[in-house]
Amino acid sequence: MRELECFLVLAEELHFGRTGERLYVSQSRVSQLLRSLESRIGARLVERTSRRVELTPLGSRFLAQLRPAYGLLGEAVDEARAAARCVAGRLRLGFLGSANHRMTAALGLFHARHPRVETDIVEITMADPFGPLRRGEVDAAVVLLPVEEPDLVVGPCFNEQPWMLAVSPHHPFAGRGSLDAEDLTDCPLIAAAPPAPGYWRDHQAPPRTPRGRTVARGPAVATLQEGLANAAAGRGGMLLCRPTAEAHARADIAYVPVEGLPLSELALVTVRGTDTALLHAFTRTVADAAQPLTAAPSAKPPASRRETSTYSRITGVE
Repeated sequence: MRELECFLVLAEELHFGRTGERLYVSQSRVSQLLRSLESRIGARLVERTSRRVELTPLGSRFLAQLRPAYGLLGEAVDEARAAARCVAGRLRLGFLGSANHRMTAALGLFHARHPRVETDIVEITMADPFGPLRRGEVDAAVVLLPVEEPDLVVGPCFNEQPWMLAVSPHHPFAGRGSLDAEDLTDCPLIAAAPPAPGYWRDHQAPPRTPRGRTVARGPAVATLQEGLANAAAGRGGMLLCRPTAEAHARADIAYVPVEGLPLSELALVTVRGTDTALLHAFTRTVADAAQPLTAAPSAKPPASRRETSTYSRITGVE
């Protein structure tokens, strides 16, 4: 592409020095590019003497065929980039537990930026947090960390949150102001059922306290509502992040803060290799919503006076 552009500019200028100035390269680089193109074609395209530069008959015919084709390449790239900037389509977003205010704030910002995108919000079950992504049922999902799946990509994270233990109002913990993680040995923990990975289930319902004491395992459930129903029935306690607990306040559940556990964290997750303009735009919006800017963005540099060439538009190289 660089060789072709060099030839086109040289055909207009018929001067190696001015061609180099337009392309921001040295005169010797212009000669090098021309020689490489002529070698590729197998014949001379330009005749150069001490006084003037002119095209050979073959060079003139080549120019006539090349100029429109080269222009079409630039137009195709420009149209594709314009379409990518004008994000449109449908985004299917999965969420685990509850679509709390952080997630809805990100969606609101995304719709304000890209009003032509339609969004479907789909609940993901605790028993299968990654399956909908792999089956193509959702394009992205907001799930609890950790995510150690090699085929999935973890994007921007939301703020870390403390854990709350959901128990029956009749449980001895219900009247406590807070719990230490070591207290969990006195309450079976309700956990997600397979096929959720074991490491992920253990993070939501740790089998041991930080000091290594065993925590009994309660019922295995597929959904958040199943877990809350079991907790309300006194069959165990269920650990939830604070926003999820606040979103599911109910008379038959008591929520008690738990100290001493690693904080809970939600993240946007996508399937590796599925990046699109739409997903890229949503990921950027989630990052903006989850991590508010602490400083004003720097001013954009002044635009260059140089007109962008077709080569630059196609390759991204100046």
